[in-house]
Amino acid sequence: MPDRRATRGPSARDPAENPAKAPSAKGPAKAPRAKGLAKAPRAKGPAKAPRAKGPAKAPRAKDPAKAPSAKDPAKAPSAKDPATKSPPAKTPSVQDPAAKATPVRDQAARRSRAARTAETPLASDRAVRDAPAGTRAARPPAVGSPAGRHGPAARLDVRKTYKLFVGGAFPRSESGRSYPVRTPDGTLLGYAAQASRKDARDAVRAARSAFAGWSGATAYNRGQVLYRVAELMEGRFAQFAADVAAAEGLPASASMITEFSQSGEPRKLRDHENGAGADGVVAAAIDRWVWYAGWPDKIAQVAGGANPVAGPYFNFSVPEPTGVVAVIAPPDSSLLGLVSVLAPVIATGNTAVVVTSEHRPLPSVTLAEVLATSDVPPGVVNLLTGHTAELAPVLAGHMDVNAVDLTGAPPDGRAELEWLAAGNIKRVLQADDDWAAPPGTRRMLAFLETKTVWHPVGI
Repeated sequence: MPDRRATRGPSARDPAENPAKAPSAKGPAKAPRAKGLAKAPRAKGPAKAPRAKGPAKAPRAKDPAKAPSAKDPAKAPSAKDPATKSPPAKTPSVQDPAAKATPVRDQAARRSRAARTAETPLASDRAVRDAPAGTRAARPPAVGSPAGRHGPAARLDVRKTYKLFVGGAFPRSESGRSYPVRTPDGTLLGYAAQASRKDARDAVRAARSAFAGWSGATAYNRGQVLYRVAELMEGRFAQFAADVAAAEGLPASASMITEFSQSGEPRKLRDHENGAGADGVVAAAIDRWVWYAGWPDKIAQVAGGANPVAGPYFNFSVPEPTGVVAVIAPPDSSLLGLVSVLAPVIATGNTAVVVTSEHRPLPSVTLAEVLATSDVPPGVVNLLTGHTAELAPVLAGHMDVNAVDLTGAPPDGRAELEWLAAGNIKRVLQADDDWAAPPGTRRMLAFLETKTVWHPVGI
């Protein structure tokens, strides 16, 4: 059999027969062929350090003429490609004299235009200046005003929204209802909130919450609060007069008379003795409120006192407020009648839930605005506008109401309301007063309870 090794030639595994591949891959002759010292300086040699963080790169970053925009990557030159550097001629240098002269020229041009504008008056100014003596030409409206953009236009009045007054706030009716309010001749004045039974219960709850603080205040303090209400009513005299004139169909103004005080100064007095106009009604209402404001610290001396008894005891009668009083205001006298039934209730320390005049409720809403901005605590007075036939039975039968004033209730319905009030033995007042007559203490005493105190002598 022939020798195949001789035919194939030298073996690749025999180093003696293959001299070209004799050195092994792990032999000592392979050491200089590996990545030697010549390649080390190219990877991390000292020649690369000045190129990355050399001193030549610092002035390029701070030079405004060559600094590329940080937000525009398309204009940023490559750090390794000097040919892509943006030419400094496209960005004006700070030291360029032409760049410095531009704002100076702009300022000079603006001053020149302002001087020419001041020397040439507008057409409207010339019209005002050249107007004949005693007349003035009307200046056109401003460009930013509605009349200047769209031509002359009449201003729309802001209509008042008449709401309830419960707990010191002005909520709308829980039911969302309202009803029209008209003058005696049928002219529409507005729409008043129509209170529901839920609104009446909320008003009683607010009055009960305020009773402890109001009855616990000193009588002198209550008088000060009532006098503050009269002050604010005087400040809104014109508004009250307009409301009363529209609601009751009275003339706007009453006659005025003049008297001289002791110092000789003339003083205007409103002639409201004969109720000649709305001014007289408003003046009488304010004067009546002031009259009741003087009674809180005096009614105890009238209604109470020390009683003589046969025995070694002191016996005292002390008047105390009843509690929550429901008041049906008179339907015809929208302001004077309302004040005459409301002021005595709160002057004696009670809290009130008032059903205002059904057909003339607007003066009562104005009075509610006065009460809200005065020192009367929230909940002491609650005013409900709506239908008397719907609200009166709810208040008369409410178990948390202590007294009822049926002045404004219709005569044929008072018996039923009194029967409902007997459920928790309420105090009931039925009276038809002449509001032009001087007031008395009857309405204050009707809502006071007398507490008798016995105390042994010598202890």
